[in-house]
Amino acid sequence: MTGMGISKQIVFWMTALLTVAGLLTPSFARVDSLSIVTSFYPMYVLTANVVAGIEGVEAHIMAAPETGCLHDYQLLPGDLRKLESADILVINGAGMEAFLDKARAMYPDLPVIEAGEGIALLEEGHGSGNNPHVWVDPCNAAAQTRTIARRLCELDPDRAAAYAANGEIYAARLEALYVRMREDLAVVHNRDLFTFHEAFAYFADAFDLRVTGVVEREPGAEPGTRELAEIVDLVRAEGVTALFSEPQYSDRTIELIARETGARVYTLDPVVNGPLTLTAYEDAMERNLQVLLEALNDE
Repeated sequence: MTGMGISKQIVFWMTALLTVAGLLTPSFARVDSLSIVTSFYPMYVLTANVVAGIEGVEAHIMAAPETGCLHDYQLLPGDLRKLESADILVINGAGMEAFLDKARAMYPDLPVIEAGEGIALLEEGHGSGNNPHVWVDPCNAAAQTRTIARRLCELDPDRAAAYAANGEIYAARLEALYVRMREDLAVVHNRDLFTFHEAFAYFADAFDLRVTGVVEREPGAEPGTRELAEIVDLVRAEGVTALFSEPQYSDRTIELIARETGARVYTLDPVVNGPLTLTAYEDAMERNLQVLLEALNDE
């Protein structure tokens, strides 16, 4: 065989190897359609804004939109089917999706975007670990949006410009929302929040508010008689005039506390379920703002 023939064969095999290597890299540049599964509602809303209008890319929600927080969530057969067909999984992280650990082990090659990566975490008030509700602060939600967009750019470089543009537009909207909310809340008389559960720590930090207590440490774990009496005493001692329930959970206990103390009940939304619309997060925060302006200025 001539030297020229050997050279051609070397070029041929090097080209073949490079082609195979390209197919095996964690990139979707050659994929026409992309299915992104998000763990639950807030991750869906952020991701949907990043991929909005991009041809061939669809965002799906794993846990049903009415699920609420994932504290005691159990995987359903339908969830596993969604993971089976997913190209990318987007999660909040910070321990919110612990129920997914075993499922992720079943799909070791499924790229996972942890939207909360890099965000400084607060501890739960009762010392049981990190508080995962980072998205309730609009600035954190903006940071999560940018993380989702950046990772999608890495995984799907052919659509990188579109992801980057969408992500920056939406993140900027959330940051503008934060600025306006902070300005509006700067003048409220009362800065204390007595909330249903530990969902508003990041929100309170963002707007210089103070969570003085919670009714339930975990949703569904109603306080016993002794603990309920302690909560009533705390509400009276702190001079709490406003209690904040959440639309996703029963307000039976919080209404009982209100009757015992004379405090009024308002509703704050941690944005863990709702309509699958692109403005859903902003709409919920607008409602929260109006509730707080009424509740915290109420004499």
